[in-house]
Amino acid sequence: MALDSKQCEAFLGVAETGSFEQAAVRLHLTPSAVSLRVRALETVLGEALIVRGRPCRTTHAGRRLLQHLQRTRLMEQDLLAGLAGAGDGFFAAALAVNADSLATWLLPALAPVLRAQRIVLELVVDDQAHTHALLEAGLVNGCVSAEPHPMRGCVAEPLGRMRYRMVAAPAFAAQWFKRGVTRAAAQRAPAVVFNRKDLLHAEALQRVLGLPATAYPQCHVPASEPFVTAVRLGLGYGMVPQLQIGDTIERGELVDVLPEATTDVALYWHHWQQQSPRLDLLTRRVLEVTKQVLV
Repeated sequence: MALDSKQCEAFLGVAETGSFEQAAVRLHLTPSAVSLRVRALETVLGEALIVRGRPCRTTHAGRRLLQHLQRTRLMEQDLLAGLAGAGDGFFAAALAVNADSLATWLLPALAPVLRAQRIVLELVVDDQAHTHALLEAGLVNGCVSAEPHPMRGCVAEPLGRMRYRMVAAPAFAAQWFKRGVTRAAAQRAPAVVFNRKDLLHAEALQRVLGLPATAYPQCHVPASEPFVTAVRLGLGYGMVPQLQIGDTIERGELVDVLPEATTDVALYWHHWQQQSPRLDLLTRRVLEVTKQVLV
């Protein structure tokens, strides 16, 4: 049995856009034509592939098919770009990364390969505990994740650990933590937290002080550079990557207010076992650089 290319295109359109209407626009068809093709594919495979809704979602079987079709598309794209007469084309890849990796080591690590191999990236940013779900859903080709276990058909390569320290501006520390970060002081002092998915601060205070996340005021700043800026400006204290701190503590620009809260987050590079040569080059570059920059 061979998959019908037009039916697969219709399924891809719905799976990637989340809508029969948007898929129809992409494919220059009517929504009913897209629906008929997807239904025909489901009949051939004997599996429901799409959960109709707003937005539409893929079923378990649909996710497996989506991953297969996206990998096949990438392999074909890489092949065509390498053939005679197509050498000027760009190769598109999608990666899911956590914001702190993107703000520190990722782009400097990948830049030489991206330039040399003419790769354009779509970067999807999410918490390191959630990027793995994007690969599982077939939305990206690789991800930086805190999940150590690879899913079926994938490989999880250890990258090292990103170290976080709980820091504050000197004036903030003097105002709120005159006697150190005690339980009582931590209940009053505002914390800078990346977003509601970010549990680093909460887990550190729970571990060191037995303080739940609901016990203190929080300021949410969901971008890495503005996050550090908020801490520098004294809007609160927070868990900042060592790679972003640099020598600011030695220069007296920041203070490590609670050394016991220092946390190492293990990161892994997840990718498909079978991937294009260009993605193999990206993988090798990521592994090479992180051995030098991560703990």
